[in-house]
Amino acid sequence: MENTMTMTTQADLRNEAVNRSRTVEQIIAGQPTSDGAGVKLTRVLTQPLQRRLDPFLMLDAFGTDNPQDYIGGFPHHPHRGFETATYMIAGPMRHRDSAGHEGLLQNGGVQWMTAGRGVIHSELPEQEAGRMEGFQLWLNLAAKDKMRAPWYRDIQSDEIPELTTANGVKVRVIAGRSHGVAGAMQREVTEPIYLDLELPPGAEFTQALPPSHNGFIYVYRGALQIAGMHVPLQRMAILKNDADSDGVVVKASVATRALLIAGKPLGEPIAQYGPFVMNTNEEIFQTVQDFRSGRFATSE
Repeated sequence: MENTMTMTTQADLRNEAVNRSRTVEQIIAGQPTSDGAGVKLTRVLTQPLQRRLDPFLMLDAFGTDNPQDYIGGFPHHPHRGFETATYMIAGPMRHRDSAGHEGLLQNGGVQWMTAGRGVIHSELPEQEAGRMEGFQLWLNLAAKDKMRAPWYRDIQSDEIPELTTANGVKVRVIAGRSHGVAGAMQREVTEPIYLDLELPPGAEFTQALPPSHNGFIYVYRGALQIAGMHVPLQRMAILKNDADSDGVVVKASVATRALLIAGKPLGEPIAQYGPFVMNTNEEIFQTVQDFRSGRFATSE
């Protein structure tokens, strides 16, 4: 029966030990923008931060009760050279792509797509009213993997492992590991950690992080304290890289939800042109030519 229910673990006193927490290097307010067919969103991780937060390329946050802000969705558009992880808090989204994949992403679910050598896909809401809320994260691929075959997986809400710490913090482990619990996704090269944290007022949470990982926390409900720094609602805290730090300790000022995301940097050149991310301008030129010539993935 475990595969039909959310896997929940009660974390006892074996909380991950963090001897020295990372501090906050910078607090970022995202940029309001629109994408797709007029979907209003906030671009939290923008292009100027890509090298600092390598291997992450972008984080978009969207959330509205007004259907005019999301009803157009994201019609067919191409990608090459990276992965997307779309996490829906509320609202169903239909995915279709040129490699023959199709799925319905529902409340609490994640869509993980490897664009690889090229895919054309659409993401369209399957509702005309009510709240649509979620996040899309772009995760870079190493140069050796950029031209791999496209891949896709729908991870429904009940397939995402969860744990609850002794002081009542609920953790959804989307990728990586937390407190001994393996997440729904694992990636060997970039080793991403992707956690959705739900903290009661006054609760503290610890997460071990390799010193080499770049990391950040985005608060989408409430507010947090990190090493004495206040992180307010709808702000991203970039965690300072410190060889002496072995993780991060966060404390909720009020009832709070936040994303904790970290990964191993690739340390490779980044060349981006819209939905294409490669290592050199020459590869970008070739990508544009391949797309215009119809060489991206098809269902055949």
